[in-house]
Amino acid sequence: MRKILNPNNLSGSILSAIRKRSFYEPLEPRNAPTDTVIASYNVHKCVGTDKQFAPERIADVIGEINADVIALQEADKRFGERTGLLDLSRLYQNSGLVPVPITSFSEGGHGWHGNLLLFREGLVREVRQLSLPGVEPRGALMVDLELANGPLRIIAAHLGLLKKSRAQQAETILSTMANSEFLPTLMIGDLNEWRVGKTSSLNALNPVFNPNAGVVPSFPSRFPVLALDRIMGAPHNLITNIEVHDSPLARIASDHLPIKAHIDLQATMERLSLIKDKVNPTK
Repeated sequence: MRKILNPNNLSGSILSAIRKRSFYEPLEPRNAPTDTVIASYNVHKCVGTDKQFAPERIADVIGEINADVIALQEADKRFGERTGLLDLSRLYQNSGLVPVPITSFSEGGHGWHGNLLLFREGLVREVRQLSLPGVEPRGALMVDLELANGPLRIIAAHLGLLKKSRAQQAETILSTMANSEFLPTLMIGDLNEWRVGKTSSLNALNPVFNPNAGVVPSFPSRFPVLALDRIMGAPHNLITNIEVHDSPLARIASDHLPIKAHIDLQATMERLSLIKDKVNPTK
């Protein structure tokens, strides 16, 4: 049985978001000849909605998703010794995914501020570990991958709980991007923002990303009404579809449902190449 939210325990802003749920507008799916699946999943430190610590369930859900690349949040203990909570060997057995190498806070840690990025095939060209401003310690991974269909930059983040902090963190990420080579880019993760439109802290990401496109509710997992988890593309037409992975196991394994995006990386690279040729024609 699904747990029903109690309106008496919700803040006015969240209640407003629930009432305006129809304002969440998923993308109109487009057919893509080459499909790469990118996912994001807040694993809630592997504690499910039944209060049980069960990393094996998280591994099984990740196997269900069948993503080429997946960003995980809350993959480590946050306080004390930041040890990893997942069985990486089981993840590999279930899905063929391996972690992007990073410098962790501790020898046994998996992620950077709890952010862990896994991929199935390809090469890691560069990894940048960003410390983000704000009241809470937060971070993001900026990873340049070379996949079968072309290069792709993933920015995997878990933004803060305070609106002002989220806006500052978004600006820091854009500033880092501005000082880097342009690549097709996805910003993904638990961005802790349920609002869309003028009141959203993610408006700081405009115009590089469109925070109002492809918004799907993913939290809480038993009765998803809030779009805390996001996947945004630059250029905007990189993403062909975004959906929630809603399975019986996913509803129990974490308090967030995973979300996944389908991208047509090959077509995006072809379009970018045409634009480049028009701007810099050969003589």
